Amino acid sequence: MDPILRYITKRRSALIDWIGELARIESPSHDRAAVNRAVAFVADRAAGLGHVKRYREKAYGDHLRIEFRLPGSRKSGQVLGLGHLDTVYPLGTLQRMPVKRSKGRLWGPGIFDMKAGVAYFLFACEALRELEVPVAKRFVLQLNSDEEIGSGASRQYTEAEAKRSDAVLIAEPSAGPEGNVKTARKGGGAYTLRVTGIASHAGLNFEAGANAVVELSRQLVRISEWTDLARGVTVNAGTVEGGTATNVVPEQAAATVDIRVPRNADARRLEKKFASLRPFDRRTKLTVEGSIRRPPMERSAQIVKLFRLAQKLSRELGTELGEASVGGGSDGNFTAALGIPTLDGLGAVGEGAHSANENIRIDRMADRVALIAKLIAAL
Repeated sequence: MDPILRYITKRRSALIDWIGELARIESPSHDRAAVNRAVAFVADRAAGLGHVKRYREKAYGDHLRIEFRLPGSRKSGQVLGLGHLDTVYPLGTLQRMPVKRSKGRLWGPGIFDMKAGVAYFLFACEALRELEVPVAKRFVLQLNSDEEIGSGASRQYTEAEAKRSDAVLIAEPSAGPEGNVKTARKGGGAYTLRVTGIASHAGLNFEAGANAVVELSRQLVRISEWTDLARGVTVNAGTVEGGTATNVVPEQAAATVDIRVPRNADARRLEKKFASLRPFDRRTKLTVEGSIRRPPMERSAQIVKLFRLAQKLSRELGTELGEASVGGGSDGNFTAALGIPTLDGLGAVGEGAHSANENIRIDRMADRVALIAKLIAAL
């Protein structure tokens, strides 16, 4: 057995216990105090492994930067690990979704996305230290606290750290039951359309009105035609509101639209289309606000090279590693857009992210931690 895999296998019970402890610290993105309890818990554990820096935030939880003290006399260059400590679950979720071990799996809110992945980084570095495996580059782990809500505060730190790095490893959940890593992710964003019309009495003075709801409906039909499933481009009107009463020609209407794009060229094309929108009814006023918030993570030659290395190392551990392209985004979208080789989905093998069924496979813990450790050592 690979020595790193053997070490992690012996430490699996400790790994399970620590993941469980972290998952029991509920950390919804919008609750600063709750997220910071998870931040403090991880920072305390990481203090014995390296230098911990905490980026303080006022609106959201703090972000962590951990530079590990790893074997190897001289370090040249840097590898960046990325993860997040916030979850989508509100406080109190543990009452209906308790952390438990059952049927060969560990269950609980945020355990798959991605508190197990955070633990995998820490235990991987612990293995490298204990086994005295030499590492050629500095390894820095950044843990953000606003990833689930767009990474508005942490993006600056992520991009600055990525620019100093030769590669980025992300322990977000793997894709599919086989545990595929992610070599491509769609980019995404949101646009809000607002229409101001002219209010009038629908019975007494109908013709004097300019119906904002009708105008918005026509706009939504137009932009829905920009969906191109063959290219993987989707435009979804997610929320719509307007009008005040059935006997009033509505003066106001608004809609928020989600967009997903697999390539930067698609993003630029949609941005131009949204900017070109004009009212059908010239008596109405149309305003369009929004942007692509996460650029696509395109499957580049550099990403493929990094994947091939991970695939080779995975075979040394007795597992076959596949790759996948997914629709959701992560902080890896930002680093890949900068041209930094990025490999995502290195975290837990499981299922049910953001659902009542969230869980991870216990039998796939050791090989995933060992793969992360071997990648850090090999880069």
